[in-house]
Amino acid sequence: MAFRGWKRLLLLGRQNALGKVWRSRRGGPSLRWKRCCHWSAGKSLDPEVRAFLEENTEVTDSGHLTPEIRLRLLTPRCRFWREKPDLWPYGDPFWAIYWPGGQALSRYILDNPRVVKGRSVLDLGSGCGATAIAAVMSGASQVLANDIDPIAGMAMMLNCELNHLNPFPITIKNIINSEAGNWDLIVLGDMFYDEQLADGLHHWLQKCIRIHQTEVLIGDPGRHQFLSHSIHSQLHKVIEYSLPEYTRQENYGLTSSIVWSYQPSNSLE
Repeated sequence: MAFRGWKRLLLLGRQNALGKVWRSRRGGPSLRWKRCCHWSAGKSLDPEVRAFLEENTEVTDSGHLTPEIRLRLLTPRCRFWREKPDLWPYGDPFWAIYWPGGQALSRYILDNPRVVKGRSVLDLGSGCGATAIAAVMSGASQVLANDIDPIAGMAMMLNCELNHLNPFPITIKNIINSEAGNWDLIVLGDMFYDEQLADGLHHWLQKCIRIHQTEVLIGDPGRHQFLSHSIHSQLHKVIEYSLPEYTRQENYGLTSSIVWSYQPSNSLE
């Protein structure tokens, strides 16, 4: 099965793969990075994994909503677009796809730097790190990227290098249901692919808002799991972006992506 077929499994079956991981608080397999839970600017990169990622991803700034940001992604010119997925030595590379919800969030932040300027920002489920990078570029005072996959953390650091940025702190653990962090803004894209995970996000984000008056922005292209969840009744549409043709082709008919402001009631239902 070529990566395109594999990617279809990632797109349509994320709830089976990642949902269970977030719920059980496990990170993905990753050689010696498995125990790493927090990286900062001085963290060195494992040379073996770095070499593998550099060899098997392509640096691109086209086909998505933010040409200002260069990213290492899996593209049709990469070996693993054609290789059998089981030859990939790490956990499924969800981070190697620039998902539409993340694209919308990143575009919105770049076009509206006031949203993050001088503020502390948590990028939840950061993946390739594009939205965290957009926040840094737009003047955020503090950025923390969070993803449960340690390889995603390494990819983020490589993407910081590509964009001539000092790496921001990265935490590799499931922080959902933990203590509510005191962040000015939480951004998350493409995270509502599993009902139980969505319920956990709903409750945790409400807690952050109630305790710290945190602002929350959500990016999503209109997936069924998101539109049908009860959280949708507490969202306010901020802006909608038409997706570039390449992103449309790689996301099976999705044509646009929306940034939503999450403004729940005071109760924690």
